[in-house]
Amino acid sequence: MGRLSLWRFACEQYQTIKPVEKVDLTGKTVVVTGGNGGLGFEAAKHFATMNPARLIIACRSEAKGMAALSKLSQDTGYTKVEVWPLDLSRFASVHEFADRFERDGGRLDILVENAGIVAMPSYERTEDGYASIFQTNDIAPSMHTLLLLPFMIKTAEEHKTKPRIVIVSSDVHYWAMSSKTKKFVDQPNMIDALSSVDYHNKVSVLNVFFARALQARLSKYPSIIVDAVNPGYCYSGFRTNFTGFRAFLDHLMEKLFAITTEEGGRQLVWAAVGGSGVEETLKGGYVSFGEVVEPSDFSISKEGQALEEKYWNQQLDILKAVDPRIKQIVDQYLQN
Repeated sequence: MGRLSLWRFACEQYQTIKPVEKVDLTGKTVVVTGGNGGLGFEAAKHFATMNPARLIIACRSEAKGMAALSKLSQDTGYTKVEVWPLDLSRFASVHEFADRFERDGGRLDILVENAGIVAMPSYERTEDGYASIFQTNDIAPSMHTLLLLPFMIKTAEEHKTKPRIVIVSSDVHYWAMSSKTKKFVDQPNMIDALSSVDYHNKVSVLNVFFARALQARLSKYPSIIVDAVNPGYCYSGFRTNFTGFRAFLDHLMEKLFAITTEEGGRQLVWAAVGGSGVEETLKGGYVSFGEVVEPSDFSISKEGQALEEKYWNQQLDILKAVDPRIKQIVDQYLQN
């Protein structure tokens, strides 16, 4: 189960997709990053039908966020959507989001770290000095999660609930650790190596590592559930920047294998509210098509576990320097 063959991929994509999981979210707060479009928007629509007290869509473009708010309200009748700015390519924006949540966020029951980008044809660096795709998809979501973690712990303690953190990943992580990739992660400073121009368009297993590493350090707070989820291969505007043969191949793949964006959104929702009665299996788990499955062979090997530890430590060194609250949160809430 730790390997992804073409046959297994095809079987997963052609299976009958389960109906969306439904629970009562009355009184609860849900945050979905990248909720203005694609998978995030479809997941947010599903959450809206479950009557949360607050549904916060975090997105980079305020205009797109407001358009999503309008459409979501029109489609569902839900009127308590909020749009908060969040640009993961800027650590300052993540810092500002956390500041705002500290002021008026209140409780937090579900956090879906969905926002991300695909590699640009050319290498781009953020103002913080990292490859755009690496900061947006890996480092900044980790920072965002850690800064919001205290609110989820407080929610669990005050309301006797089981808050969930959902990290959107992908089944391409089964192919992530090639010999070419290993030469980057084996560098003493793997963060700089993974952020280099030579690596910027490669796939990675890091989101799976982060979910598992965070869960392992939350032993003092057993009510918090962290999982990584594969939404499946979906029709999406996520890959609209593809050109040439890459665009042609992706178009062909969509015609042959893709599920709808709405069906992909159901997978995010299941990771956030599904699995009633077997929540322990979700902790640090990799969720795919409504069940916890084994992640890649590499990720659970001794070498993979050592890499997970290395990535966690080096990432924390960066984030502690970016925002002093990270050190306080790690020292107060997490165990080594």
